[in-house]
Amino acid sequence: MKQKIFQIAGGLSMVAIVVFALAAWAETPTVSEEPGLINVTGDAEVRVVPDEVILTLGVQTWDKNLDVAKRQNDEIVRGVLALAEEYGISPEHVQTDYVNIEPRYRNGYYEPSDFIGYFVNKTIVVTLRDLDRFEDLLASSLEAGVNYVHGIQFRTTELRKYRDEARALAIRAAREKAEAMAAELGQEVGEPRQITEEQSGWWSGYNSWWGSRWGSGMAQNVIQEMGTGGMPADGSLAPGQINVNARVSVTFEITK
Repeated sequence: MKQKIFQIAGGLSMVAIVVFALAAWAETPTVSEEPGLINVTGDAEVRVVPDEVILTLGVQTWDKNLDVAKRQNDEIVRGVLALAEEYGISPEHVQTDYVNIEPRYRNGYYEPSDFIGYFVNKTIVVTLRDLDRFEDLLASSLEAGVNYVHGIQFRTTELRKYRDEARALAIRAAREKAEAMAAELGQEVGEPRQITEEQSGWWSGYNSWWGSRWGSGMAQNVIQEMGTGGMPADGSLAPGQINVNARVSVTFEITK
């Protein structure tokens, strides 16, 4: 009889211990150590005075005799190359970029009676460092027989430098934006968790192939002027400035 009572009492004590342990676990609060996050974008634009211009010139000739069409085209191209030498442009800054020869027919019919002739097309890319001579070179090229101006690009030879500068300004702008947003909620910005470059490039106001080369329509929150562009005293060309821009996305921790 005594042995049975002992066993029952022992069993009850084990149940009590388990219930007590479960109650203690349920009362322990769960604390997340993961900080809050804020994600912002920073945009920056650096405006630079260009120091070179790239002309993309097209020469098209045609004749029913292929040799005649090629000879005429070659004569014009040689004239443009001679102009480049006359303007002090080094050979590595002059390049034949595109060559195409195709027969053409009226109304899409490939009958001998509908044959128009052989069209010979060449594209010449010229890089000019002396911007004061840009208009004269362009006019001289047209007089030499160039019949297409496919592109005019004003650029900077220090593009890498200004890209890096625009990116640094964009990162700074992102932090300033994050701090301002967090402050409105009584919070502070901590360490960055992730940084992504979303866009980096440059834009010139001149057209290329009947459309702008490429650029950005985004609104900037940092703009920095790197010198000022003006109109030469002896000409009508005003190259102005080109825009080098950058956009970054940064995720910061939020602290109390």
